[in-house]
Amino acid sequence: MTSSDVGRASPAGPGAGEGAGVGPAAGADGPHEPAASQEPGAPVTDGPPTGGTGPAPAGSRGAHAEPGTGAADDASEELAAGGRWGRLSPVRGARAGRAAVQRWQDYRERQLTLLAESNRLQRELREQVRATPPANAPAGQPLDQPAARAPWFASSPFYVGFSFALGALLAWVLVQNLTRLTSVFTFLLVALFATLALEPVVQWLARRGFGRPGAVVVVFLGLVGVLTAIGMLVVPPIASQAATLVDRAPELVQQLADDPWIADLDAQYGVTERITAEVERLATDGATISTIFGGVLGAAGWVAGSLVGVLTSVILTLYLLVTLPRAKDAAYHLLPRSRRDRVSAIAEEIMRRVGGYALGQTAVATINAICSWVMMRILGVPFPETLAVLVGLLGLIPLVGATMGALVVALAALTVSPTTALIVLVYYVIYQQFENYVIVPNIMRRTVSVPGAVTVVAVLMGGTLLGVLGALIAIPVAAGLLLIYHEVLVPRQERL
Repeated sequence: MTSSDVGRASPAGPGAGEGAGVGPAAGADGPHEPAASQEPGAPVTDGPPTGGTGPAPAGSRGAHAEPGTGAADDASEELAAGGRWGRLSPVRGARAGRAAVQRWQDYRERQLTLLAESNRLQRELREQVRATPPANAPAGQPLDQPAARAPWFASSPFYVGFSFALGALLAWVLVQNLTRLTSVFTFLLVALFATLALEPVVQWLARRGFGRPGAVVVVFLGLVGVLTAIGMLVVPPIASQAATLVDRAPELVQQLADDPWIADLDAQYGVTERITAEVERLATDGATISTIFGGVLGAAGWVAGSLVGVLTSVILTLYLLVTLPRAKDAAYHLLPRSRRDRVSAIAEEIMRRVGGYALGQTAVATINAICSWVMMRILGVPFPETLAVLVGLLGLIPLVGATMGALVVALAALTVSPTTALIVLVYYVIYQQFENYVIVPNIMRRTVSVPGAVTVVAVLMGGTLLGVLGALIAIPVAAGLLLIYHEVLVPRQERL
């Protein structure tokens, strides 16, 4: 086949294959209409489609081949022979190009989707980091602002040493001032304990129609009456016995000197002369006189201070009884609203137990004092009223108070006869059993329930810190701490 034949096979000539996107392959099986065979919107190109295989279509080569050359003749022969160039058509090339473009677009869309997801995750992570304050960030500092850098002098050793020295000085001054206020705190603690002990009586009278002011007045008058009765029972016998002792002192000394074994001892060792010489020396010594007067003045000061303390505690008790509901309400309003009901319920229960314990212990000590007075009257023990009051006061001390009162009464009974003292000891042993198993359970069953070991430890610690007052309030304080343990700590640990 010659080049002229090729030109006749393509009616449009060599340029028609270039413009229509078809080559001489159309003449292999007959003429084709490129415009009719292509899909609508398909691109028309005179090059190979993206992703296609094999050489370019014959139309492209025909467009660049010179007529009458050997290349055109070879291409025409291959097309006429139905070779590989015959398998390529414009429709196949367009479809392969569109498939390659679609695959590229899908790949790009997947990459853009992954990139957007990565950006979103990074943005959320940055927001979480900004929302979480650092461990050493000060309270109230905005999260998007960096922490303020400490000034240069904060890291200076001189500044740190000065700060520590100033803090130690302030702590020492505070401790010294608090030590001076120990008596004030003691009076306040006694008044608070007495208020909690009298509050159940005030509430009981208020429920009976007295009203709170009237109930407070009645209770206060009763308290003053009890203190006056105790004073009248204790002070006159002590004063009369002291006066009797002073009047009979020479007679007692003479009776002691006339005793036979004292006379023998004086004859052998000259005891009377030595005692007389020592008394004369002490009477003429200025240090002895100042010591005696200092002791007398100290005793007088102690008595005056005790009276002032009692009077102050009574007045504080009166004021606390009147203002106790308002004081409790003001204290509860210092708490957050979410915790106010719970804390107020626990505080009310603690105060109820403390007041119940104080009343119960007072009732037990009063019963002990009355029974001891009856026993001493029967046995003829001297000073029964004074000893009964002393037994009642000692009975307020937990654990050891009743035993101490029994020993005091036994010593007083020993002045009568050893048999009387033995009877007194037997009486107190029996009474202690009756008190422990009958009186105390019936009176204390609704107040406090403290294990024995906790009671002993609490009394020892309270007595060591605050003396008799600490021993008195140790058990109700321990009962309050046990209530907080059961109602607050244990449920919180169970919820974790």
